[in-house]
Amino acid sequence: MKRMNELGFYTLAGAPKTPRDLIAEVQEGERLGLGSAFISERFNIKEAATLAGAVGAVSTELGIATAATNHNTRHPMVTAAFAMTMHKLTGGRFSLGLGRGIAAIFDAFGLPHLKTAEIEDFAGLMRQVWAGEVVFGHDGPAGKYPLLAMGPEYKSEIPMTLTAFAPASLRLGGRAFDAVVLHTFFTDETTERCVRTVKKAAEEAGRDPADVRVWSCFATVGDHLPEALRRKKTVGRMATYLQGYGDLMVKTNRWDPDVLRRFRDDDLVKGFRGALDATATEEELEHVATLLPAEWLSAAATGSAAHCVDKIQGQFDLGCDGVILHGASPFELAPIVEEYRRRRPAGKFDGLAANPAG
Repeated sequence: MKRMNELGFYTLAGAPKTPRDLIAEVQEGERLGLGSAFISERFNIKEAATLAGAVGAVSTELGIATAATNHNTRHPMVTAAFAMTMHKLTGGRFSLGLGRGIAAIFDAFGLPHLKTAEIEDFAGLMRQVWAGEVVFGHDGPAGKYPLLAMGPEYKSEIPMTLTAFAPASLRLGGRAFDAVVLHTFFTDETTERCVRTVKKAAEEAGRDPADVRVWSCFATVGDHLPEALRRKKTVGRMATYLQGYGDLMVKTNRWDPDVLRRFRDDDLVKGFRGALDATATEEELEHVATLLPAEWLSAAATGSAAHCVDKIQGQFDLGCDGVILHGASPFELAPIVEEYRRRRPAGKFDGLAANPAG
């Protein structure tokens, strides 16, 4: 079966009860011919290094990326060794993916907020260490380190991915990373603008814009799933994003901030403890649905398999190089992926590497 390297999925989407679900998901993803498995990190049973190793061990062809881990939660040499181990384990299928993190969580755990300069400096350090260089006395935005080195015998090029949201991060992705993962529920106008920002930054940095792959993270929830589950994956997920960083979502999509204000002022939302998509009841999510405009939820692949494929193909028309079918497991995506394969344009994606940032 020809692998579709332009498509990816997130393993353990949402709030899984056990990380062992990953094993069957990855095997099904390979069976369907999906190109890459992306790994999000949570400080519970979704620790990224462990999950990445598991994906590498139970797959033979899938590309793998952390999307994302935060560089300030591990020493640089721990992260460098993690990535090099994955690179060798998978025969080059791994991309280290970084992100800025969620401010509220960082505040709760006593972690400093990450700045663009820190991420860029850290990415440069990783590339130096992986190239077999010895870094002496580094004193930069990413920190002070007397010595960073792995040894010349481990010299390798490991692609790097950045999950990006705001313009500064998008420009950073274009000039210093090999792939950029956008956020879920971006409008068409926002997606097109973000792709343009990444590609322009790459060109201004003297790079070939085509060498920076931009992934749409596109909620894909077909109507073959039960209604309550669909609501959790759409309404619940959107509501959780608004809980965590609603101002940024609204600003980026140029939505009406009064809608966000009413959402936050709602008694249920205001008094809710935890993520709405993880613990809200069916009745609570039905109520939350009344607070969200249909327009805000329309930036997703929903409805029949054919309609979902129409929407997925639309992401490529906006300039994206890949689409992550977000919010559903490969088992839940099967009829959509099969329909996509039937309509996949011949030859269009033949040059894409298995590595999602390759």
